[in-house]
Amino acid sequence: MALSKNKAATNAAHMKKLDAMLIKPYKNQGAAIRAAADESDQSLQKYILDAVRARMEQEGHEWPEPDKGGEEGGL
Repeated sequence: MALSKNKAATNAAHMKKLDAMLIKPYKNQGAAIRAAADESDQSLQKYILDAVRARMEQEGHEWPEPDKGGEEGGL
């Protein structure tokens, strides 16, 4: 089913707010990370971002909340 024009525009506006990062762990490390995320009932993204947030806060770095506003009006 095709997206409506409004939904496609909303999705495109949301995607503009996101950054993309590529990590390449060794396969056995990736499997262990995925298994840990699954055991925690979290998505892989949430599991990794929570770990990064904890590390940043431990080191005294600020963890910014997502910028959900902006010109597109947010979601």
